[in-house]
Amino acid sequence: MTAIQPPMDAQKAFTGTTAPEGDDILDTDKLAAWMADNVPGFEGPLEQAKFKGGQSNPTYKLSGPSGDYVLRRKPFGKLLPSAHAVDREFRVQSGLEKVGFPVAPQYGLCTDDDVVGAMFYVMGMVDGRSIWDGSMPGSTPEERRAVYHEMTDVLARLHQVDLAEAGLEDYGKPGNYFERQIGRWTKQYKLSETGHMEPMERLIEYLPASVPEQERTSIVHGDYRIDNMIFAKDRAEVLAVLDWELSTLGDPLADFTYFCLAWVTDNGGRSGVADIDRKALGIPELEEVVERYCEATGRSGVPDMNWYFAYNFFRLAGIMQGIKKRVIDGTASSAHAKAMSERVEPLAEVAWEFAQKAQTAG
Repeated sequence: MTAIQPPMDAQKAFTGTTAPEGDDILDTDKLAAWMADNVPGFEGPLEQAKFKGGQSNPTYKLSGPSGDYVLRRKPFGKLLPSAHAVDREFRVQSGLEKVGFPVAPQYGLCTDDDVVGAMFYVMGMVDGRSIWDGSMPGSTPEERRAVYHEMTDVLARLHQVDLAEAGLEDYGKPGNYFERQIGRWTKQYKLSETGHMEPMERLIEYLPASVPEQERTSIVHGDYRIDNMIFAKDRAEVLAVLDWELSTLGDPLADFTYFCLAWVTDNGGRSGVADIDRKALGIPELEEVVERYCEATGRSGVPDMNWYFAYNFFRLAGIMQGIKKRVIDGTASSAHAKAMSERVEPLAEVAWEFAQKAQTAG
């Protein structure tokens, strides 16, 4: 499989916090006053630190006498339409928390830009561990296998959530999920385009003309992978799924096949497992993951995944192009954003490779 990112020690690069600088520094007095009114049991004063990981919505660790909290805000500056919708993140997690799905406790949403300069929400800090590298260095084969089974099971649980019970029946438009998403990411790509890329142009033409039929509708996370969850420190249990920025109602196969990208992506220190010895490491093969997911969701099987892989890599390319534009405009929130922005072309090329395989299979 073509490598789509350079090797790195993601665990080291993304774990922990750093002191915010310049415009990233929050007004802790204003913030503490807002939290006193909106967060049950809160006591100030506040200390702030910024999490290293993540490229999109800046995320902070807030600490006070009453405990630790997490704040996610919109980036400052000019943003693409519909991007960075922290209010949607807060809403979906609040609904899922209500039905017992593993998310962080949600405390409050602030739409008043005067408090920290942008819309934000505050949630509880979940005490656990993050896994950035899909090969899980230092773990036993049994531990790895249990973690991969847990991720598969939790995704199946998400796709079985009763939308009415969670109050999320209108969280997205019904039907035509792929058409809407392809349209959305084509538009976002064009708004942030910095140069002509032939594979993207071909995908923009091919994907809408070949959309598979949508048979089910569920909550779709949109970025479900190993580093977007908090695991218990001593067992393979997901305590909280994080980063709901891309969530909506849609085709659960979009989510499942995105999760499956790990099996067709080289590791490079991140979530991919294509080029590592999965058997020796205890990581289940893709066929086993498909079987487990289908059993949990009552499916007889999944369609040929090449079209879905093409779509997911295309979408990733669109997301990375947005980051690339923000790097150029000087509004990217992470020190790693520039390296991420250089992945646009490789992602587009891989997406087109899978589109060609889908055409052959079809």
